[in-house]
Amino acid sequence: MLISLAILFFSALLSGLLVFAIPNLDQKNYKLALVFAGSYLFSITIIHIMPELFSQAENPTSIGIYVLLGFFLQQILEYFTAGAEHGHIHKHEHDHQRGVASSIMVLGAMIVHGLLEGSLLAHPSVIHAHHDANSILFGIVLHKAPASFALMSIIVCQLKRNKLAIIFLVLFALASPIGMVVGDYYVENNALADETFTILFAIVSGNFLHISTTIVFETSSDHHFNARKLAVAVIGALIAVGAEYWF
Repeated sequence: MLISLAILFFSALLSGLLVFAIPNLDQKNYKLALVFAGSYLFSITIIHIMPELFSQAENPTSIGIYVLLGFFLQQILEYFTAGAEHGHIHKHEHDHQRGVASSIMVLGAMIVHGLLEGSLLAHPSVIHAHHDANSILFGIVLHKAPASFALMSIIVCQLKRNKLAIIFLVLFALASPIGMVVGDYYVENNALADETFTILFAIVSGNFLHISTTIVFETSSDHHFNARKLAVAVIGALIAVGAEYWF
Protein backbone atom coordinates (compact mmCIF):
# COMPACT_ATOMS: atom_id res chain seq x y z
CA MET A 1 0.00 0.00 0.00
CA LEU A 2 2.80 2.43 0.86
CA ILE A 3 4.29 1.97 -2.59
CA SER A 4 0.96 2.76 -4.24
CA LEU A 5 0.55 5.85 -2.06
CA ALA A 6 4.02 7.06 -3.00
CA ILE A 7 3.39 6.44 -6.70
CA LEU A 8 0.12 8.38 -6.58
CA PHE A 9 1.65 11.31 -4.73
CA PHE A 10 4.92 11.70 -6.60
CA SER A 11 3.45 11.09 -10.07
CA ALA A 12 1.18 14.10 -9.52
CA LEU A 13 3.78 16.24 -7.75
CA LEU A 14 6.63 15.71 -10.21
CA SER A 15 4.39 16.05 -13.27
CA GLY A 16 3.08 19.37 -11.96
CA LEU A 17 6.59 20.66 -11.28
CA LEU A 18 7.50 19.97 -14.91
CA VAL A 19 5.61 23.17 -15.78
CA PHE A 20 8.66 25.10 -14.57
CA ALA A 21 11.07 22.91 -16.55
CA ILE A 22 9.08 22.82 -19.81
CA PRO A 23 7.66 26.32 -20.39
CA ASN A 24 7.14 25.67 -24.11
CA LEU A 25 5.45 22.31 -24.48
CA ASP A 26 5.46 20.42 -27.79
CA GLN A 27 1.69 20.35 -28.33
CA LYS A 28 1.69 17.58 -30.96
CA ASN A 29 3.58 15.07 -28.84
CA TYR A 30 1.66 16.15 -25.73
CA LYS A 31 -1.67 15.44 -27.44
CA LEU A 32 -0.42 12.03 -28.56
CA ALA A 33 0.55 11.26 -24.96
CA LEU A 34 -2.95 12.30 -23.90
CA VAL A 35 -4.48 9.97 -26.50
CA PHE A 36 -2.39 7.08 -25.16
CA ALA A 37 -3.40 7.82 -21.55
CA GLY A 38 -7.05 8.28 -22.50
CA SER A 39 -7.15 5.07 -24.49
CA TYR A 40 -5.56 3.09 -21.65
CA LEU A 41 -7.96 4.57 -19.09
CA PHE A 42 -10.96 3.87 -21.31
CA SER A 43 -9.82 0.30 -21.96
CA ILE A 44 -9.10 -0.56 -18.33
CA THR A 45 -12.52 0.83 -17.37
CA ILE A 46 -14.20 -1.38 -19.98
CA ILE A 47 -12.24 -4.61 -19.42
CA HIS A 48 -11.53 -4.43 -15.67
CA ILE A 49 -13.70 -2.08 -13.63
CA MET A 50 -17.07 -2.48 -15.30
CA PRO A 51 -17.01 -6.29 -15.67
CA GLU A 52 -16.26 -6.63 -11.96
CA LEU A 53 -19.02 -4.18 -11.10
CA PHE A 54 -21.65 -5.94 -13.17
CA SER A 55 -20.54 -9.47 -12.30
CA GLN A 56 -20.98 -8.78 -8.58
CA ALA A 57 -24.17 -6.73 -8.88
CA GLU A 58 -27.56 -8.06 -7.81
CA ASN A 59 -29.26 -5.40 -9.94
CA PRO A 60 -27.14 -4.61 -13.04
CA THR A 61 -29.58 -1.92 -14.20
CA SER A 62 -29.01 0.12 -11.05
CA ILE A 63 -25.25 -0.14 -11.60
CA GLY A 64 -25.70 1.26 -15.08
CA ILE A 65 -27.65 4.18 -13.64
CA TYR A 66 -24.82 5.00 -11.23
CA VAL A 67 -22.30 4.79 -14.06
CA LEU A 68 -24.41 7.35 -15.93
CA LEU A 69 -24.55 9.46 -12.78
CA GLY A 70 -20.75 9.43 -12.57
CA PHE A 71 -20.51 10.32 -16.26
CA PHE A 72 -22.66 13.44 -15.86
CA LEU A 73 -21.13 14.31 -12.49
CA GLN A 74 -17.81 14.58 -14.30
CA GLN A 75 -19.47 16.89 -16.83
CA ILE A 76 -20.47 19.17 -13.93
CA LEU A 77 -16.97 19.07 -12.42
CA GLU A 78 -15.57 20.26 -15.75
CA TYR A 79 -17.25 23.61 -15.31
CA PHE A 80 -14.99 24.16 -12.30
CA THR A 81 -11.79 22.45 -13.46
CA ALA A 82 -11.47 24.09 -16.90
CA GLY A 83 -10.79 20.61 -18.31
CA ALA A 84 -7.57 20.13 -16.33
CA GLU A 85 -8.41 16.49 -15.62
CA HIS A 86 -8.31 15.93 -19.39
CA GLY A 87 -4.85 17.45 -19.58
CA HIS A 88 -6.22 20.59 -21.26
CA ILE A 89 -3.94 23.55 -20.79
CA HIS A 90 -5.75 26.90 -20.68
CA LYS A 91 -3.94 30.06 -19.69
CA HIS A 92 -6.28 32.87 -18.74
CA GLU A 93 -5.30 36.30 -17.49
CA HIS A 94 -7.06 37.50 -14.33
CA ASP A 95 -6.52 40.16 -11.74
CA HIS A 96 -4.97 38.75 -8.56
CA GLN A 97 -8.15 38.40 -6.50
CA ARG A 98 -10.10 36.73 -9.28
CA GLY A 99 -7.10 34.54 -10.05
CA VAL A 100 -6.91 33.23 -6.48
CA ALA A 101 -10.65 32.58 -6.31
CA SER A 102 -10.63 30.81 -9.67
CA SER A 103 -7.60 28.71 -8.71
CA ILE A 104 -9.24 27.64 -5.44
CA MET A 105 -12.36 26.60 -7.36
CA VAL A 106 -10.31 24.59 -9.88
CA LEU A 107 -8.26 23.01 -7.10
CA GLY A 108 -11.35 22.09 -5.07
CA ALA A 109 -12.97 20.32 -8.01
CA MET A 110 -9.73 18.51 -8.85
CA ILE A 111 -9.36 17.37 -5.24
CA VAL A 112 -12.89 15.92 -5.30
CA HIS A 113 -11.94 14.05 -8.48
CA GLY A 114 -8.67 12.86 -6.91
CA LEU A 115 -10.39 11.58 -3.78
CA LEU A 116 -12.88 9.60 -5.87
CA GLU A 117 -10.26 7.97 -8.09
CA GLY A 118 -8.05 7.19 -5.09
CA SER A 119 -10.93 5.38 -3.41
CA LEU A 120 -11.09 3.08 -6.42
CA LEU A 121 -7.81 1.52 -5.29
CA ALA A 122 -9.36 0.21 -2.08
CA HIS A 123 -9.80 -3.56 -2.20
CA PRO A 124 -13.25 -4.66 -1.07
CA SER A 125 -13.83 -8.27 -2.09
CA VAL A 126 -17.20 -7.35 -3.52
CA ILE A 127 -15.41 -5.42 -6.26
CA HIS A 128 -11.96 -6.95 -6.69
CA ALA A 129 -12.99 -10.58 -6.59
CA HIS A 130 -10.50 -11.85 -9.15
CA HIS A 131 -7.94 -9.09 -9.68
CA ASP A 132 -5.87 -6.64 -7.75
CA ALA A 133 -5.79 -2.97 -8.68
CA ASN A 134 -2.31 -2.60 -10.20
CA SER A 135 -3.61 -2.10 -13.73
CA ILE A 136 -6.03 0.54 -12.40
CA LEU A 137 -3.18 2.25 -10.52
CA PHE A 138 -1.20 2.46 -13.75
CA GLY A 139 -4.21 3.96 -15.51
CA ILE A 140 -4.72 6.55 -12.77
CA VAL A 141 -1.04 7.55 -12.95
CA LEU A 142 -1.23 7.91 -16.74
CA HIS A 143 -4.25 10.13 -16.32
CA LYS A 144 -2.98 12.04 -13.28
CA ALA A 145 0.37 13.06 -14.80
CA PRO A 146 -1.03 15.27 -17.60
CA ALA A 147 -3.87 16.40 -15.34
CA SER A 148 -1.35 17.65 -12.78
CA PHE A 149 0.69 19.38 -15.49
CA ALA A 150 -2.44 21.07 -16.83
CA LEU A 151 -3.57 22.09 -13.36
CA MET A 152 -0.24 23.77 -12.64
CA SER A 153 -0.23 25.53 -16.00
CA ILE A 154 -3.59 27.04 -15.06
CA ILE A 155 -2.90 28.06 -11.46
CA VAL A 156 0.62 29.39 -12.13
CA CYS A 157 -0.84 31.67 -14.76
CA GLN A 158 -3.72 32.73 -12.52
CA LEU A 159 -1.85 33.17 -9.24
CA LYS A 160 1.40 34.66 -10.52
CA ARG A 161 2.96 33.28 -7.32
CA ASN A 162 4.98 30.11 -7.78
CA LYS A 163 5.26 29.24 -4.07
CA LEU A 164 1.48 29.38 -3.60
CA ALA A 165 0.99 27.39 -6.81
CA ILE A 166 3.30 24.66 -5.45
CA ILE A 167 1.27 24.52 -2.22
CA PHE A 168 -1.87 24.04 -4.34
CA LEU A 169 -0.06 21.29 -6.27
CA VAL A 170 0.88 19.46 -3.06
CA LEU A 171 -2.75 19.57 -1.91
CA PHE A 172 -3.86 18.09 -5.22
CA ALA A 173 -1.12 15.42 -5.12
CA LEU A 174 -2.35 14.36 -1.66
CA ALA A 175 -5.98 13.91 -2.77
CA SER A 176 -5.73 10.47 -4.39
CA PRO A 177 -3.52 8.97 -1.64
CA ILE A 178 -5.99 10.26 0.97
CA GLY A 179 -8.87 8.77 -1.03
CA MET A 180 -7.06 5.43 -1.08
CA VAL A 181 -6.30 5.52 2.67
CA VAL A 182 -9.89 6.42 3.55
CA GLY A 183 -11.20 3.73 1.23
CA ASP A 184 -8.92 1.10 2.75
CA TYR A 185 -9.93 2.19 6.25
CA TYR A 186 -13.60 1.67 5.48
CA VAL A 187 -12.82 -1.69 3.87
CA GLU A 188 -10.69 -2.97 6.75
CA ASN A 189 -13.23 -1.90 9.36
CA ASN A 190 -16.31 -2.94 7.40
CA ALA A 191 -17.62 0.59 7.96
CA LEU A 192 -19.54 0.72 4.69
CA ALA A 193 -21.89 -1.78 3.16
CA ASP A 194 -20.78 -3.64 0.03
CA GLU A 195 -23.56 -1.92 -1.87
CA THR A 196 -22.12 1.48 -0.98
CA PHE A 197 -18.72 0.56 -2.40
CA THR A 198 -20.36 -0.77 -5.53
CA ILE A 199 -22.23 2.51 -6.02
CA LEU A 200 -19.08 4.56 -5.39
CA PHE A 201 -17.02 2.53 -7.85
CA ALA A 202 -19.78 2.73 -10.46
CA ILE A 203 -19.76 6.52 -10.15
CA VAL A 204 -15.97 6.63 -10.52
CA SER A 205 -16.12 4.37 -13.57
CA GLY A 206 -18.58 6.85 -15.08
CA ASN A 207 -16.06 9.62 -14.34
CA PHE A 208 -13.37 7.64 -16.12
CA LEU A 209 -15.57 6.99 -19.14
CA HIS A 210 -16.25 10.70 -19.53
CA ILE A 211 -12.61 11.72 -19.10
CA SER A 212 -11.15 9.06 -21.36
CA THR A 213 -13.63 9.45 -24.22
CA THR A 214 -13.24 13.23 -24.11
CA ILE A 215 -9.46 12.92 -24.30
CA VAL A 216 -9.51 10.50 -27.22
CA PHE A 217 -12.20 12.12 -29.33
CA GLU A 218 -11.52 15.81 -28.70
CA THR A 219 -7.98 15.52 -29.97
CA SER A 220 -9.17 14.88 -33.54
CA SER A 221 -9.40 18.24 -35.27
CA ASP A 222 -12.49 18.54 -37.50
CA HIS A 223 -12.94 14.75 -37.18
CA HIS A 224 -10.21 14.16 -39.77
CA PHE A 225 -8.66 10.71 -39.87
CA ASN A 226 -5.27 10.71 -38.15
CA ALA A 227 -3.33 7.48 -38.46
CA ARG A 228 -0.81 8.40 -35.75
CA LYS A 229 -3.49 9.12 -33.17
CA LEU A 230 -5.36 5.95 -34.08
CA ALA A 231 -2.16 3.92 -33.77
CA VAL A 232 -1.36 5.47 -30.38
CA ALA A 233 -4.92 4.80 -29.18
CA VAL A 234 -4.72 1.17 -30.28
CA ILE A 235 -1.36 0.75 -28.56
CA GLY A 236 -2.82 2.20 -25.37
CA ALA A 237 -5.72 -0.25 -25.54
CA LEU A 238 -3.44 -3.22 -26.21
CA ILE A 239 -1.20 -2.31 -23.28
CA ALA A 240 -4.30 -2.09 -21.07
CA VAL A 241 -5.29 -5.60 -22.14
CA GLY A 242 -1.75 -6.83 -21.55
CA ALA A 243 -1.60 -5.15 -18.13
CA GLU A 244 -4.86 -6.81 -17.18
CA TYR A 245 -3.43 -10.28 -17.87
CA TRP A 246 0.06 -9.41 -16.55
CA PHE A 247 -1.11 -7.98 -13.22
